[in-house]
Order: sequence, then C-alpha cells, then structure tokens
Amino acid sequence: MGYRVAVAGATGNVGREMLNILAERQFPVDEIVALASRRSLGTEVSFGDKTLKTKDLETFDFTGFDIALFAIGAEATKKYAPVAAKAGCVVIDNSSLYRYDADVPLIVPEVNPDAIYGYAKRNIIANPNCSTAQMVVALKPLHDRATIKRVVVSTYQSVSGAGKEGADELWEQTKSIYNPTSEVPPSKFQRQIAFNVIPQIDVFMEDGSTKEEWKMVAETKKIVDKAIKVTATCVRVPVFVGHSEAVNIETEEFLDEDEARDILRESPGIMVVDKREDGGYTTPIECVGDYATFISRIRQDSTIENGLNFWCVSDNLRKGAALNAIQIAELLGNRVLKKG
Repeated sequence: MGYRVAVAGATGNVGREMLNILAERQFPVDEIVALASRRSLGTEVSFGDKTLKTKDLETFDFTGFDIALFAIGAEATKKYAPVAAKAGCVVIDNSSLYRYDADVPLIVPEVNPDAIYGYAKRNIIANPNCSTAQMVVALKPLHDRATIKRVVVSTYQSVSGAGKEGADELWEQTKSIYNPTSEVPPSKFQRQIAFNVIPQIDVFMEDGSTKEEWKMVAETKKIVDKAIKVTATCVRVPVFVGHSEAVNIETEEFLDEDEARDILRESPGIMVVDKREDGGYTTPIECVGDYATFISRIRQDSTIENGLNFWCVSDNLRKGAALNAIQIAELLGNRVLKKG
C-alpha cells in the first residue's frame, strides 16, 4: 500500500525535480497529482515513464491525500498550505514561510530526524534554505565529535537558486557578451551576472547582512544547535546549477584534519573527495544530478586553537531543495505514516 501524493508547483525547476526524484527513489506512490497555477493548467510534466497533466492548485481538494510537496513560494504557500493541512494532508514546504515557526519542524534527515514528530502541531514540515541544507549535513557529525562553537561561511551560489528566471538571465547575458547589438540589462539580479559575481542574495537587512545570510544563521541554529555562532557572506556566481561553500569552523575540542576526514567519510549523505593534487576536489559541474554533499580541501586552520577549513559542494536543486523534501517524505513514511 502506497501514498497519495500531490506536488504543488510541478512546472517549476524544483517541482519537476521533486517528481524526478520521487520516481528515481521509487517512493511508494498509489496516486500522484501535479498541481500548478491556473496559467500553467494542463502543462505536461514527467513522472518516471508517465506523463502528468497539471491540475489547478486553487480548486484542488487535498482530502484523502497523505503528503503534499510544496514548491510555490511563500505567498502562495501562505494561502494553500493551511488548506491542505486542514484536510489532513501533511505539507512539506520548500519556501521560507514556516522555517522559523516554533511549531513547525525544520528538517534535514541526516541531521535532526527526530524532529519529524513535531509535524503534528501544524501538519506542516519546513524544508531549509538550499545553502543551509548542504552545510549542516557536514557540520552535524563534526559537531557531535568536537562541539562546534563558531562557523564562518562564504557561499558561491548558482543562478538556479533564483529559479528559471535566474538561469535564463545568465544564458541571455552570456550570449549578449558576444553579440554587442543585443544588450541584456539586469532584471532578476541586481547587477550583470554573466562573467561577474554579486555579493547580494535576497534583500538587505538593518545590520548590513542580507536575508540569505540571516537565513543561514537562524536555520543552522534551529537544525543543529542554537548555541553555534554563525556568520555568512552569500554571493551569486555565474554557475547554472550547484552551490559551493568555503566553511571555517572553530570547535571546543581539538579535531585533527585526518580524523575529521574519516568522520565525514562515514557520515550519511556525504562524499569526501579530498586529494592534495591538482583537481583533487569537487566543483559544481561534478555534483549536478547527484544526491551527495561533496566535501573537499579539509585542512587545519592554524590561526585559531581548534579550527578546520573545508570546501562543500552540492546540487542545490537536489539536496538543497527537492531531494531533501523527498527524504523528509521518506522519513515521515517510515516513522509516522507507515503505509509504504
């Protein structure tokens, strides 16, 4: 016996990836529906070897459905998630709307699986920000061993994190560089993204940080440990898919780089590629389409007593969004619903 599953936002990058991963991982589905806004009604999307036609999210009745995967942004989620939850369907939401709600668990299954039981308060589970998700997978096993006091992270985030419009803008601007008669001014991003980097993701806050940076701080504390101090600088780079992060941690106990490497190799969801030679590391191109979070360049930080540096790369459309949501659904099924 399987589950009745709805995917809201099925025509977007993340929604399509959710459908792909549900099929790839053979999630036990008895019935699946693809939901979209009225303007995308009837659009065809793939689910394994099947083709689904999207149905209207606005009029859809969630009664009798077990799980709804939402990838529709905060405003639409605010309207439709409570409707699905009230109908008895557990919502797994990819937007930022519920991440900081004390009554909604924020889950990365490799890190805090026991938080799944908190879903019952609202019938909603939050999926973390893409840049946070991959980082905390690496932080948790190191924190368990040596207790992380402070994290300094710089991110190099791909344009797919800004949706289809972000990828289209990079593509069109790149082409325009070689065709001066067809200038493409910034629209989705604050500056030209082609052949450039932009030290702003989301809006600025009063303290000078951006909201993306604030998200990494708040979410790491909620998922891993509220005592961890986090400071982040988030940068958009001209890469289509795959987020990269340079991470520095300070721990209470000394942690040797070789032991850290061994710990990470044995940890779920992580692939260590760390050779001290040219090309002995992972870049975004190699991680696209993969489930793993890749860790490279693990080394001691000699400027502080107990410090480590590492490089962290992951497919942001997968572990940063769709894959993590499906893993939450699997966790929910295995521990709570138990139908599959």
